[in-house]
Amino acid sequence: MTEGNFTDYVKIYAASGKGGAGSMHLHREKFVPKGGPDGGDGGRGGHIIFRGNKHLWTLIHFKFQKHFVASHGEAGGANRSFGADGKDVYIEVPLGTIVKDAFTEEVLFEITEDAQEIICLRGGKGGLGNWHFRTATNQTPRYAQPGLPGEERELLLELKVLADVGLVGFPNAGKSTLLSVLTSAKPKIADYPFTTLKPNLGIVEHRDYQSFVMADIPGIIEGAAEGKGLGHYFLRHIERNAALLFVIAADSDDIAAEYRILLNELEAYNPELLDKQRLIAISKADILDEELTEALRHELQASLADVPFLFISSVSGKGLQVLKDRLWAMINTEL
Repeated sequence: MTEGNFTDYVKIYAASGKGGAGSMHLHREKFVPKGGPDGGDGGRGGHIIFRGNKHLWTLIHFKFQKHFVASHGEAGGANRSFGADGKDVYIEVPLGTIVKDAFTEEVLFEITEDAQEIICLRGGKGGLGNWHFRTATNQTPRYAQPGLPGEERELLLELKVLADVGLVGFPNAGKSTLLSVLTSAKPKIADYPFTTLKPNLGIVEHRDYQSFVMADIPGIIEGAAEGKGLGHYFLRHIERNAALLFVIAADSDDIAAEYRILLNELEAYNPELLDKQRLIAISKADILDEELTEALRHELQASLADVPFLFISSVSGKGLQVLKDRLWAMINTEL
């Protein structure tokens, strides 16, 4: 997935259909001059229904269509014939989509499962025909109900990436390179900060034809939880990951300090993020010789006793299979 077609925040307009009017009809045929009321009911208006689609990864398709209007129900007819219901409109969204009211920003619902369907706006109820209003004292009612109006609303759709593993780290830590090596994703890679401006997703192939989804979250900077950089725009994608892989470059001035800064930003944004399983990958380990690697290992064992870590290199392939094994074990283990 390229950054240019990744859209994770859109505003749309939706309106359900109006209910059809009930019929005010009196039965007439030869030899039955006063057959009484036989007006049928109107059909309901079409619903606006959201449906989860596991094959969608972005909201890019809403760039070309932002208005969704369901059809009205048809009016009832003679001989107690019912009007047809309006056609429902299905809006397909990727898993992880949150639907909000555009004015209040109230969360209405979220779609997290494939084929999950939620009626967002109900079509108006069809009106009752005059057949329903006959009584002993009013045997020929000359009135029927009109259909009820539908609903309309402006909606915000916000996608929070659903992935098994989220890559967390400072800009230019090697996350995009790691993703490109482990998966078939082709993220933009360069030697300057903030190369990645949108989440990139890739499928990591594991042993025995098993696989899991990895997301490269754009780089976090200190103060991101308060909105610095692109702040919440980056951090909200981490909420849906099952496990977090912290990627810190081996040539960092202080690996433990960088990890704690990243952890503090996550906690400031949402303390529940600290409940997720965590693993630190020391990237660019190919620049270290064995002596430096062992010295750094002992140093990190003392300062990062609460979280596991390993050394990897996306260039040489060092530690990548071990990394995949560890991540697979993490996402398949209940906390």
